[in-house]
Amino acid sequence: MDTQTWDALVASMKKAYAADLAQGSAPRPVIMPLVRGELVGLIRLRPAEVGQDAVTAIVELSNVAAAAGADEVVLAWDTQNVAAECGLPVVGPAPCLNLVHATKDGHVLHQLPCAYESGDSSPEGRGPVEPRWLSAPGPQPGGELAPPVQAALTYSFTPLDLDHPSPFGVTVLLMEDDGYAVHLTDTFAL
Repeated sequence: MDTQTWDALVASMKKAYAADLAQGSAPRPVIMPLVRGELVGLIRLRPAEVGQDAVTAIVELSNVAAAAGADEVVLAWDTQNVAAECGLPVVGPAPCLNLVHATKDGHVLHQLPCAYESGDSSPEGRGPVEPRWLSAPGPQPGGELAPPVQAALTYSFTPLDLDHPSPFGVTVLLMEDDGYAVHLTDTFAL
C-alpha cells in the first residue's frame, strides 16, 4: 500500500472515531481489505452481544477480505471497546485508536492514543466527547493484538471454500444480511 492510501485510511478512521464519540457511540471495529493496492471497501462490525458473540463478530470481519482474495488488510478498533465487548483485559494504551496493517506474512500495529475532552455544552449541560490525539508510539512490527483481531487477520488471508459462481458477491450479501455495514468502492461494487 502506498503512503497516500495509508494516510487517507488513517485520516478517515480518525474522523470516524471522532464522529462516533460525538454521537455518544463506542467506535466499532472496521476492516478495510485491499487487492493489489486497491481498496475493496470498509466493513463495520455488526451489532453484537457482549462476550462470545462480539468475539465471533470481529473474526467474521475477515469474510469479505478472504472472499475478495485480499493481499492486504487494515483493521481499526478502539482498545477499550474491544476489551469491554469481548470480555478481555485492556492491553496497550486506552483510550486508543488502533490500526493494524497486515499481509499474509505479518502485521504492523499503529496506535493512536487519545484523551477524551468534552466539546461545547448543550442546554442539558452535556456536550459531545471529542478525542485529543496524544503522542503516538512508533509502528510496532508484530505488535501484540487482541485475540479476535489476530484471528480476523489470519482468516482474512485464508481462502473461502464456497461452491458458488460469485463467492465475493454472496459473501457481501450474507454479511449485510447479518447486520454488518458493508461499503464497497466503485471498483468492487456488486
